[in-house]
Amino acid sequence: MLLKIIRNVLGYGIAAADKLTRPKAMVRSPEQQARVDAQTANLTLYQFTACPFCIKTRRAIHTLGLTIQTLDAMNDAQARNALQQMGGKVQVPCLRIQEAGKDDIWMYESGDIIHYLQQNFG
Repeated sequence: MLLKIIRNVLGYGIAAADKLTRPKAMVRSPEQQARVDAQTANLTLYQFTACPFCIKTRRAIHTLGLTIQTLDAMNDAQARNALQQMGGKVQVPCLRIQEAGKDDIWMYESGDIIHYLQQNFG
């Protein structure tokens, strides 16, 4: 119990520091941003608010100027259940990539997610 409290205090502290020190987002023309937004409409990030690896991933999403739906798998039972049932495990961050006519891709590991986003939108 004490460890959970310490982890939450540190996690929310890191999240607050991230909000205060976040670099500016990538700037695109309105047309380019509309194209990127259309491409990211099929992406969903399952995350916990105070998870350091989720913060790292959200920071990269912000820096790249991406609009990606985020779901809190800790406090949203439906999101947690989807992550467990369809993704196979409750591990965050997890990027769900939905492509028409293909099986969903459930990408775990912040480094892999950030690399994917930089390759496709950086």
